[in-house]
Amino acid sequence: MARKQPLSTSNGTAPDIRGQLLGYARISSKDQTIDHQIDAFEALGCTRIFSDVASGSKSDRPGRRELLEYVRTGDIIVVFKLDRFGRNLRDLVEQLDTLSKRGIFFRSLSEGLDTSTPAGRLQTHMLAALAEYIRDIIVEQTNLGLAAARKRGRKGGRRSILNNKQLEMICKLANSGTPIKELCEQFGISKTTFYRIIDGPGIRSWGEHEKINYTIRERNGTA
Repeated sequence: MARKQPLSTSNGTAPDIRGQLLGYARISSKDQTIDHQIDAFEALGCTRIFSDVASGSKSDRPGRRELLEYVRTGDIIVVFKLDRFGRNLRDLVEQLDTLSKRGIFFRSLSEGLDTSTPAGRLQTHMLAALAEYIRDIIVEQTNLGLAAARKRGRKGGRRSILNNKQLEMICKLANSGTPIKELCEQFGISKTTFYRIIDGPGIRSWGEHEKINYTIRERNGTA
């Protein structure tokens, strides 16, 4: 039988009602043991335990998905360590924020985090601030690296899969009327890559860019 949602208080907020303790355990591979996590949850009195065997980077976790579908307002999700629940710090913070909005509490045994307490909620805010700080640092370092590369005449992004001679050959063949499909098959590239190549700065430096574009537009009846 589905559990009833708690009634709202006069100010529209849900009352502070504690529900079930629900454990979530995860190990990265079958070579590891999950027993110590299960034992901790049973000792705490968890009424149901969900689990996954998945690496920390995997987003597909059937056990966690089932838990998030099952949990209700007032319930407390319990994990052995924070890294058992989130794929990374940002994912963890997003999950905790979603749970908070649903009126669901979260407890981590190893770190002593408990969002049903003022101290636990403060820790959650600190985790969110840390995640934002790390994101800003990564963005700043990326921008500095790109700026340094541009200063040295390099551009960011993926390296070209074709060398200069191949690019020049594509220019000449396309300008001579060779079908795009045939060019893509010959050089092992997709149509998307072909159009990205003909719009690239390297093509313009050979003086072939406008001629290629005109040839293609003329062939397609759009010139």
